[in-house]
Amino acid sequence: MRNMLTAAVTSALCGYLGIAGAQSMDFDPIPASAYVESTTDKTILGTAPWLIPDGYSQRIVSDETDLNIYQLSDRPAFIVTNETGPLAGRYLYRTHETYPGKDAHLDGRTSGGALSVVDLETGVAQLLASRSDWEELDGLTWTPWGSLLFAEETDEPHYPDPGYPDAKRGLVYELKLNKDDPTVAQSVTALPSLGAVRHEAIEFDRKGNIYLSSSNRDSFIYKFVPKRRGDLSKGQLYALRIKTGGQTGKAKWIPLNMKQARIDAHEAARAAKATPYCNPEDIELIGQKLYVAVKCEPRIDGIDGPGVVLSITLGNKPRVAYFIEVGKNVPAQDAAAGITGFFRPETLAAGPDGKLWITEDTQPSDIWVADTDTGDDGLSTPVSLFASLKDKEATGTGVYFGSDPGTLYVNIQDSSTGNDKTMAIIDQHSH
Repeated sequence: MRNMLTAAVTSALCGYLGIAGAQSMDFDPIPASAYVESTTDKTILGTAPWLIPDGYSQRIVSDETDLNIYQLSDRPAFIVTNETGPLAGRYLYRTHETYPGKDAHLDGRTSGGALSVVDLETGVAQLLASRSDWEELDGLTWTPWGSLLFAEETDEPHYPDPGYPDAKRGLVYELKLNKDDPTVAQSVTALPSLGAVRHEAIEFDRKGNIYLSSSNRDSFIYKFVPKRRGDLSKGQLYALRIKTGGQTGKAKWIPLNMKQARIDAHEAARAAKATPYCNPEDIELIGQKLYVAVKCEPRIDGIDGPGVVLSITLGNKPRVAYFIEVGKNVPAQDAAAGITGFFRPETLAAGPDGKLWITEDTQPSDIWVADTDTGDDGLSTPVSLFASLKDKEATGTGVYFGSDPGTLYVNIQDSSTGNDKTMAIIDQHSH
């Protein structure tokens, strides 16, 4: 690894053993996005690509110098650790969001989507699994029973799954790990019951239900209720509908035709008159609310908006509200004028103190933090700017907290240096 191994191991041990002291990431917000600091300088971007608050440090967890899968960019997307088991938090898993035609492996013999794993104790990074028919791997989560769920973010697959050639969009897969060695994949199973769509994110609730998003421009938010907890091969897929029209208000989950959903859940949701949103991205459950980053709402007269974060109150009477809305509780971005603002939210994470952490899919890519306390209007107060990416062409994605509440993990994708990477941003007060 490029960073000093001793420092990496010390921080990693603190993380996976759960011995960090702080229970929150307290910080003084940075004053502005990294417009002035934006650069392509490899020296800066190889050591400190993020503009971060005082009292925080950053280091590379893994980059293409210790694991290089693809001839082009490795494009790490989502992050999760092994959240249960005797070594919970030790292993960090990533999907790699490569596209057909740009997914040739470095060996020149293979191609296709991949997952990787980093041992946070030793610093060793390695390929976990790859298959020639996987494409645009994105969403990733740890199941309550100790496996990985990951998904394809694709329409009209170039490489159909050989077991489900009729699926017209991407599928969700479950990867089971070797019980004695979580860096070894034991088996992979496709789960068409979770719908064939352009999958983005995957999230569980305490009952074992699954929430999913799909990132088409007119797409839907889904809920899957398994017939039996822990068995995702059978169950009912639903899509969210606002009862009164519009994008917010009282809602209900509409059951979909499962025969159709296994082939094209997007069309099944459309037929069921579910509510379409403009590019739903990541989803995150905090308490009894599901938060959804929606990249280009609110649309007015067909023109894309700057993006919002929704909150969906779960339970018997679901209700949808705007949780972050430009002009209401965050300012508008004007990159040309160098004005900091909120734009194109993409990935979400639950912070150690229950706050919501948000990355943007723009340049410079910012990380925002929103308090989940809200006023009567459902909007977060306050929303604060935590970090901003100096890498002129890259975006931050896959924001995630593991077992160490003082360490935030985030990927840098499409770096101007050609060296994509996973970073740790560390609260020095807790280490």
